Amino acid sequence: MKKVTKGKAGYLSEKKKRLGLQALAEFAVVALILIIGYVITKTRLNIFTVVAIVGCLPAARVLVEFIAMFPYRSIEGKVQREIDEKGALLTRAYDMVITDGEHIMPVSAVAISNHKVFGYAPNPKTDPEMAAAYIKQILKNTGLEPSTVKVFAEYVPFLSRVEGLNSMMEISQSADQQLERRIRRKILNVSM
Repeated sequence: MKKVTKGKAGYLSEKKKRLGLQALAEFAVVALILIIGYVITKTRLNIFTVVAIVGCLPAARVLVEFIAMFPYRSIEGKVQREIDEKGALLTRAYDMVITDGEHIMPVSAVAISNHKVFGYAPNPKTDPEMAAAYIKQILKNTGLEPSTVKVFAEYVPFLSRVEGLNSMMEISQSADQQLERRIRRKILNVSM
């Protein structure tokens, strides 16, 4: 299984598979330790039981992360290719589940151009204004205050904005790619 890095299309699907397998393996090890302890000592009151119970903690953590990510899908390949094509000069990120402690906001795509950040969040559970405000606040707190942060629930307006930004980049050629990468990294840091 090829590892897909955070921010690339297909990350959510790959991460869910990996977390599911990891949770299954960790709980299998816990069960194996319990069985071995019972077979050896003929009672469940032994050190193996204690080790198995302690082993449930990391397994449960992985399972909780898997359950939190389970409802969200990766961006469709066709949509991702179209965004890549229309926004070839922009810094892009895909498959993010942004969390602010109280809310989980899946964002399928983000396009970054200089101090402008535009996102696409088709999931009906995502409030675009709340997601935009949270992204702007995170960037402001780290000294990367963008001039514009907007998250779209509809694909066509998002794609139009990406095309417009890409056209402006073709004309001006003044992208600060280091700044764009820093903005992308900060957004990915608040994403699962």
